[in-house]
Amino acid sequence: MSAGSGWIEEALREHDHGERPENPGGRAALPVTDREQQVLDRIDRARRRHPRVREERITMSHGAGGKATHTLIEAIFLDAFRNPLLEPLEDAAELRVPVSSGVTSEARLALTTDSYVVSPLFFPGGDIGDLAVNGTVNDLSVAGATPLYLTAGFILEEGFPVADLARVAASMRDAAAAAGVTIVTGDTKVVQRGKADGCYVNTAGVGVLSRPVSLGVAHARPGDAIIVSGPIGDHGITIMLARGELDIEADVTSDTAPLNGLIADLLDAVPGVRAMRDATRGGVATILNEIARAADVGVLVREDDIPVRPEVRGACELLGIDPMYVACEGRLVAVVSGDSADAAVRALRGHPLGADAAVIGEVVADQPGIVRLKTAFGGTRIVDLLVGDPLPRIC
Repeated sequence: MSAGSGWIEEALREHDHGERPENPGGRAALPVTDREQQVLDRIDRARRRHPRVREERITMSHGAGGKATHTLIEAIFLDAFRNPLLEPLEDAAELRVPVSSGVTSEARLALTTDSYVVSPLFFPGGDIGDLAVNGTVNDLSVAGATPLYLTAGFILEEGFPVADLARVAASMRDAAAAAGVTIVTGDTKVVQRGKADGCYVNTAGVGVLSRPVSLGVAHARPGDAIIVSGPIGDHGITIMLARGELDIEADVTSDTAPLNGLIADLLDAVPGVRAMRDATRGGVATILNEIARAADVGVLVREDDIPVRPEVRGACELLGIDPMYVACEGRLVAVVSGDSADAAVRALRGHPLGADAAVIGEVVADQPGIVRLKTAFGGTRIVDLLVGDPLPRIC
């Protein structure tokens, strides 16, 4: 495995935190395979420590969807609000509500919330309005729910053009109609000029869980296939280029779209779906790490099988960004049983939003908690959670 052994030194530097074992007397270095296991053991020990926010103040990386975000959520919010409904940290919580119609029973509902601070507000392929609706619909859909109702809260800056607000509202209206949901309540606040950035949107969504399925990344099992529904990274690169801060031109637009129709087709066709996530902040890499950690399994993906548009790949290379970490807003990652993989891909490709769906890897038993990527050059490297925030405010 010498062709890919460079990741060993990289992982050692990132995870040892000053705890590298001594090498007394100039003792010969461990063989590569032993050193790899040493790195994996260290990473596992580091991840099992109680999370702690080391920074004294919030940084942009805390909102990037990577390591800092996960630490913030687990150390502050999960620790404060811990309960069985929150602990799975899925995109939506499953609620069981007692109902009575002659006999007492329960209705299964899904509840989610999200906030949108994208900059710029308007970009090729969409704007903050349809992004907010689609993102909320998708969080409900990947939980297996049929989205029904949304809320819309607006935080507006003094001086924000009323015409732009009307444009955002119309976009939300149209997106809700396209997704088959209704915006039923909301709120508006205005802050002084300079205290915000034009317009922020907060949403909540409610859906009904009518299918007899229980989805979650903790359900992944060795032998399962991992599928993406289409090319990754379109949205994040679109936002970066739309800011006009980079002298790069590329024919790329946001992939923002409601996935409820695509997901319904998948669930109707395939009984072996274990989990789904929409690949937003932190990209596909973050989801793969969440699968590995929650299910205590390994994940092995192949670089050549991950669909990336040439324009996105080229922009990523110029920016020095790995497409695996770039956000999507109309793509899902699905974990399905191995024997259901072909049927799942067929079901996804039968929908316009899943025409380029592909199996990118599988869940494995070895190296639990670790995501590995077989590179195009034949080596293997670890794909860890995102560090820092190379793409701020993309949703």
